[in-house]
Amino acid sequence: MTEPVHVVCPHCSSVNRVLPERLGAGAKCGRCKQALFTGKPIELRDVDFDKHIGKSDVPVVVDFWAPWCGPCKMMAPHFERAAPELEPAARLAKLNTEDSPAIAARYAIRGIPTLAIFKKGQEIARQSGAMDQGTLTRWVRAHI
Repeated sequence: MTEPVHVVCPHCSSVNRVLPERLGAGAKCGRCKQALFTGKPIELRDVDFDKHIGKSDVPVVVDFWAPWCGPCKMMAPHFERAAPELEPAARLAKLNTEDSPAIAARYAIRGIPTLAIFKKGQEIARQSGAMDQGTLTRWVRAHI
């Protein structure tokens, strides 16, 4: 029997134990009963960043961005379209560095957009600069 994996709910931030074969089959949160994967990037904030990064067995791809950043705006639709393609193998998330400067500083984000992949709380890959959907999905798959 396969061991369950931990998945943090994008709606209520509860940690769920899910069998790997159920991840892509419409798995729902045990607490709020909403879908664990929605096909869209989630918005992270100071209050839930560490939980999503540290408690999830599913790799989390974080787009560190800011609303005034032109390349961030250019990449946003590509990032959005990549989410359903990469789930449930990876969770895509966005962190506004203007709203969460302490987290951006903790991870030494010097330029935006910067993408970082986290697995079980550890950063495993980083890439600065805007990417199109194809490049983004290939980069993520190569690192997870």
